[in-house]
Amino acid sequence: MYRAYSNNGASLRFVEPDWVLNEGEVLFDHEPAIQELEAAFGFDAAELERGRQAVLIAEERYLHEGVGVVVDGLSIDTTRDSQALIASTGLSAILDPEYHCNFKTLNGFVEISAERILAIAKAVRAHVQACFDRELILLEALAAGTYTDDMLKEGWPDSMPATTTS
Repeated sequence: MYRAYSNNGASLRFVEPDWVLNEGEVLFDHEPAIQELEAAFGFDAAELERGRQAVLIAEERYLHEGVGVVVDGLSIDTTRDSQALIASTGLSAILDPEYHCNFKTLNGFVEISAERILAIAKAVRAHVQACFDRELILLEALAAGTYTDDMLKEGWPDSMPATTTS
């Protein structure tokens, strides 16, 4: 059996030598080395790996972005939906300094003032921005060739302390 690799460098199918190849396939009679695939398809395997690592970095940022923060003793959700709600509540607080609302924290509802709403909005925004800043640092390290897999789990902003269950 021969191996027909597709032009993405990863997909293969086993074929007989007289079978018709699909567009973008190259035939090998052995397991090709990465350099052979690079030469056959004109891609840089290192560039593909950097792209894969960039996706992992973005996924990790997204996870840290949504873990929540504690503001003035209130546990605040920082998921994308919560960020949008907090931003709109913050706008209400800016437009009306006397604004009050029942605000749902991760521990339940609390009544808060415009001043406290703005403190929450600032803290959430700072947390989210710190996550994006860390992502940028990692992407810059990736581009410079100094990135290591260990860096992915380090340096993210503090978030809510873990809760223990008994």
